[in-house]
Amino acid sequence: MHVRKLTTRIAVSAAGAAVATVTAVSATSATAAPAPADSQSARTAATAPAQQQAERGSSTRDDVSTREDVDYETWKRDVSAVTDEARPYLEERISQGAGEKMAIVLDIDNTSLETHFHPIWELPTPPVQQTLDLARYADSRGVDVFFVTARPGIIHSLTKDNLEKAGFPIDGLYLRDLPDIFDEVSKYKTAKRAEIESKGYKIIANIGNTPTDMVGGHAEKTFKLPDYDGALS
Repeated sequence: MHVRKLTTRIAVSAAGAAVATVTAVSATSATAAPAPADSQSARTAATAPAQQQAERGSSTRDDVSTREDVDYETWKRDVSAVTDEARPYLEERISQGAGEKMAIVLDIDNTSLETHFHPIWELPTPPVQQTLDLARYADSRGVDVFFVTARPGIIHSLTKDNLEKAGFPIDGLYLRDLPDIFDEVSKYKTAKRAEIESKGYKIIANIGNTPTDMVGGHAEKTFKLPDYDGALS
């Protein structure tokens, strides 16, 4: 999730000092509009290697959606096209990982929370139900759930509270500190996954909705949710 779009949504809802600080890096956010045609082309190449995902940049669905925003129901179907592939993979991988210290890594905006489709003043932001189901399943099988987001650290408490109210298990939550703001998002997220691995974890799945979530390795499998060429970033 690109921080310039994200922080506009959060700044309005986080009163007082948080508003003033967060809006310094804000920009306008996208508005949902009528759905583009050909929803069948939405399936994302979820199981491709991370670097291959980055080279493609987006799925076929993303390519045909650059001219207009996507509507909510279309987006939900397109998300399901990816999570329906992620679930059986997780079931099989977890069943083979007895004795391993496993983790999954999730992006937040438009991956774990429906940031794009809900008014910024209505908190908590609802969860992306398909991702919530995956997180709860992983947690129920002893897999730790980490969140790595480009959100600024000043809204750490607000973000954690939202995730908890949405029902997510949280074993780790990484937001960008001030030095990270000036670094590339992909570099920051890669470093955080490497940090998780340094604690002895095997990251069996990395789930996000932008190319910056996918690149850099440090995950056995990546699953890219739709971002429609940045419209939902």
